[in-house]
Amino acid sequence: MRLGVLDVGSNTVHLLVMDAHPGARPLPAYSHKAQLRLAELIDEDGAIGDAGVDRLLTTLREALQVAEDKGAEDVLPFATSAIRDASNGEEVLRRVEQETGVALQVLSGEDEARLTFLAARRWLGWSAGRLLVLDIGGGSLEIAYGLDEEPDAAVSLPLGAGRLTATDLPGDPPDPADIRSLRKRVRAEIGRVVSEFARFGTPDHVVGTSKTFKQLARIAGAARSADGLYTQRELSRKALEEWVPRLAGMTTGERAALPGVSEGRARQLLAGALVAEGAMDLFGVEVLEICPWALREGVILRRLDHLLEV
Repeated sequence: MRLGVLDVGSNTVHLLVMDAHPGARPLPAYSHKAQLRLAELIDEDGAIGDAGVDRLLTTLREALQVAEDKGAEDVLPFATSAIRDASNGEEVLRRVEQETGVALQVLSGEDEARLTFLAARRWLGWSAGRLLVLDIGGGSLEIAYGLDEEPDAAVSLPLGAGRLTATDLPGDPPDPADIRSLRKRVRAEIGRVVSEFARFGTPDHVVGTSKTFKQLARIAGAARSADGLYTQRELSRKALEEWVPRLAGMTTGERAALPGVSEGRARQLLAGALVAEGAMDLFGVEVLEICPWALREGVILRRLDHLLEV
């Protein structure tokens, strides 16, 4: 069957059309992305303004048309932290359903962590042993640890690259004092949850998923996306520590010129790097592996699992 996963994230609205069958590896058929950056459209009251909602509606209609054009027989729509944390999130969801027919499922932060962990586990396989999975999104950081397909521990922290850029790094390039303040805040937030994971022991593999880790690995020398999905890619803490001060001194335009960095994500890259560096340092990670699968694939895999149970 051909399924579409419609992900309303804090940075993008991403439709991933996949050919998926129970018991088989889902194969990507088509990807459609639109930069929306909802995390940066939150006003002082924590609400998504009318202009932001209008842009969301237009983007969703376009994505639904693409899903139809590409032959998706069903679309699995979900939203993450931008709508989850918006003070008018329920109102936005009602308007979306009324005007587009899309009933967005709002995932909790723990749901995000668990589904991303499932995707990483299926990608790496049982032989990978105990996994620590880190995912930096636009609105939140998800952390999960476990030996099986369900993690033993899963948390979500409000440390997304888009959110932190909007609230803590207004300059271009940012003021050094703002960077120091954000670094302290990020490490304090992560430090509060480290003990929840430490009691399970040292992981056999540490995995980073989603765009921020992929871009950081690329600028640190990892293989290009053109080199193939199955090419192993890694990010070392040493390389990241060397890149953070360099990114701090760059403008958005200068970051966008780096290999593998998209123009839409360039402004957020420093905040994402500070979160990645803090997480790797506090969890004692020297090198992490980049996993091509993340939340969207986890949603598809869970849907296929349910079909097998019927």
